[in-house]
Amino acid sequence: MAKMWAGRTAGETDRVADDFNSSIRFDCRMYKEDITGSMAHAAMLAKQGILTQTEANTLIDGLSGILADLESGALAIDPAAEDIHMFVEQVLTERLGDVGKKLHTARSRNDQVALDLRMHLRAETDGIMESLRELLEVLSDRAAEHEGTIMPGYTHLQRAQPITFGHWLMAYAMMLLRDLDRFSDARVRMNVSPIGCCALAGTTYNTDRRFEAERLGFPEIARNSLDGVSDRDFCLEFMSSSSILMMHLSRMAEELILYSSWEFAFIELADAYTTGSSIMPQKKNSDMAELIRGKTGRVYGDLMALLTTLKGLPLAYNKDMQEDKEAVFDAVDTVKMCLAVLTPMLATMTVKPENMKKAASGGFINATDLADYLVGKGLPFRTAYKISGELVAHCIREGTVLEKLPLEIYQAHCDRIGEDLYAVIDLEACVNRRISEGGTSRESVRAQIAYVKEKLAQ
Repeated sequence: MAKMWAGRTAGETDRVADDFNSSIRFDCRMYKEDITGSMAHAAMLAKQGILTQTEANTLIDGLSGILADLESGALAIDPAAEDIHMFVEQVLTERLGDVGKKLHTARSRNDQVALDLRMHLRAETDGIMESLRELLEVLSDRAAEHEGTIMPGYTHLQRAQPITFGHWLMAYAMMLLRDLDRFSDARVRMNVSPIGCCALAGTTYNTDRRFEAERLGFPEIARNSLDGVSDRDFCLEFMSSSSILMMHLSRMAEELILYSSWEFAFIELADAYTTGSSIMPQKKNSDMAELIRGKTGRVYGDLMALLTTLKGLPLAYNKDMQEDKEAVFDAVDTVKMCLAVLTPMLATMTVKPENMKKAASGGFINATDLADYLVGKGLPFRTAYKISGELVAHCIREGTVLEKLPLEIYQAHCDRIGEDLYAVIDLEACVNRRISEGGTSRESVRAQIAYVKEKLAQ
């Protein structure tokens, strides 16, 4: 295919160099944005009298035909094209002749590619935010099912205090709400139109950048043409938000992997989201959760790759910036894939309350409540703490738990302990007395669910 930029040079490059330079294999996914942007550009050129209305209509009709043919399969993207922008313009010129050559008036590939990328990433961000909302709905619904399902809460991976599985689920819901806010905030700065910045210095034509921006759904334009073509902050913000989201998904995946193991057996993942072993017939592996955990590093790498690419670039556009797309597209695809798998995985998992309750009962996680009881009887906290620790040590030696320890043993350690202690250290009571806002009581978990539902409704 002849190079549209031939002139200063013969437009002939070595075949290997041509392949090295080409981006069509990955930027072809922006064909719809490229064509839509070109339609708006043609309309602006006619509005400003730079082209006649007839010429603009011809261009818009021609672009519409290319889009329809691409989507129907009547037209295939040429892998030998340099990029999607050159491919569309080449086909348009072949179909329309000299009129097709007028489309590129008052713009450059520099602002065109920046426009396409912003439009594409804006649409992908909207899709990811919708997937996050779906995941939050599932978390909230499952939390409502298990607002009273007692399990151990952990610190240092040691049983610490009793919580509910609903409370555990809502912890991740709060993380994902922050992720939703981050994507929404990043979208604001993403939604700025660079078209009209041209190569780097603007144009001598009397263009209307705001008209073109409004037609494409941009409420604002880039205020400096150098910055407009060289800015990729919006990509970095998207990938930063994606990296934090993936960190949250990875933490959840890690716990799902642990909780579905025989050692915990708190949950069982549906067969649709597990695999077997090629040699061990008893195995049911949580491969999908493990892949979410593993793919997190991939998204981190995408962010670091682009940060590194951009860190030493002089203004304005440099070919290095072609490297933005593969990193961004990989992050987009990875995040979408992980959300698409995790949401139904959580919706279909089987929860095993009896195993959770058994683990909670055996871990002395009501020892803090015993200490609080003694404080209520007038003991200093450190004294109460010591007595509680001694009683736990006694239980470990005797192979019993605090709930089953006879009253006389308690009273041998502290004569202020009475029968009322047993109601205090009951695990259900331990959970439901934690009434502080954000705590693990049923009432608090219900409030957290309501908060998430309210945020989603907004």
